[in-house]
Amino acid sequence: MTNTSPKSRKALVVGAGIAGLSTANALTKAGWEAEIVERSPGRRRGGYFIMMFGSGRIAAEHLGIAGIRDRNALSGKNFNIDRHRVRKESIGFGNLPTRPWMMLRGDVEQAAFEALPSTVNVTYSTTPTAIVQRANRATVTLKNTSNNAERTVDYDLVVGADGLRSTVRSLIWGPHTEYLSRVGDMICAFEMPEALPGLDIQDGATLLEPGRSFIVFNFEDHPPTVLFAYKSHDADADRARAKEIGVAARLREVYGTEPLGDMMEAALHHLENTDEYLFDSVEQTHVDHWHHGSVMLLGDAAWCPSLYSGMGATSSISGADVLRVMLHEHPDSLEKALSAWEAKLREPIADFQKAAFSMRTIFTVDSAKQIKRTSRSLGFQRFMFTFPPTRAILANLPAFRVRASDLAA
Repeated sequence: MTNTSPKSRKALVVGAGIAGLSTANALTKAGWEAEIVERSPGRRRGGYFIMMFGSGRIAAEHLGIAGIRDRNALSGKNFNIDRHRVRKESIGFGNLPTRPWMMLRGDVEQAAFEALPSTVNVTYSTTPTAIVQRANRATVTLKNTSNNAERTVDYDLVVGADGLRSTVRSLIWGPHTEYLSRVGDMICAFEMPEALPGLDIQDGATLLEPGRSFIVFNFEDHPPTVLFAYKSHDADADRARAKEIGVAARLREVYGTEPLGDMMEAALHHLENTDEYLFDSVEQTHVDHWHHGSVMLLGDAAWCPSLYSGMGATSSISGADVLRVMLHEHPDSLEKALSAWEAKLREPIADFQKAAFSMRTIFTVDSAKQIKRTSRSLGFQRFMFTFPPTRAILANLPAFRVRASDLAA
């Protein structure tokens, strides 16, 4: 593929989440001009619990994304609970010999946004409606959904970093149904404004019932986030029902007629009064090639490992930094750069996706017998590191199989 000189190369990044913002930072460091468009009317302000492994932190430093820090509640306690608030103290991540950093999704997105050079323009309420590939560029039609205005622009590279149901992927690769694989669960995650009843603000808790769970993720210097997770036989029906009656009402249906207890009641009361939450099916993205001509996919649009893997933010930032490196190594050939980028990432991403299925057993346990086993291992967090398949996978995650030397600054 013949390309223009690196100084004149112009890229469009679709999506202003962690993946898109990290990619724009990576492109500018590689000498490209970057523009971001985002279909939402503004940046998302909500945040939920995420983990950041070592490779993500190294990549963030290379991309100039500063201020990411560990919020792990070293002074907090963790409890196994039931609806009657019978509690047994368990062991949290901070007490384990090896642990990732704990933080909010919004922490990373804010840091990546603040790292953007002033030359990067971010346009909201804007989405691509057509992408036409030519010999060495892509012609993109962009629509402003607030006023229906359209513009057509040529780019040397288009990056689809627009999430699980990527518009870029649907325009170039095809319908979502061909690339999304359902894990079989529904989740709802959101921040709390204060501590939940019966807990100090730095405390966490786990309630496990057959086919469903409620987890309170604690932080050192921030109110907790919560996660409802339950098995679903029909995700489309679940989403439709939640749209009809509201997400909180749908969760009340799923968690049954038995009283929810103070903690879940407080969480659902907050959910009824906020629009900052994530409610969705747990899915993975499987695409057999992440680049096609002058268009590429990155992050959840390309390889979503699912929330259960714990590797979404780490893989997105690391993936963006590997792109930076490969663009430097192959300045005269975009095709070689993208092929080398994809080759570097394929194997570790496959491992992360496999991890999600073992990790799923932590969030949606099948039987009371399995719940007992989890309780004997001293709680949710300890179980993650003691359940054999999960332990074996987690042992390899921090390395990301991309050495620091491969991500040369």
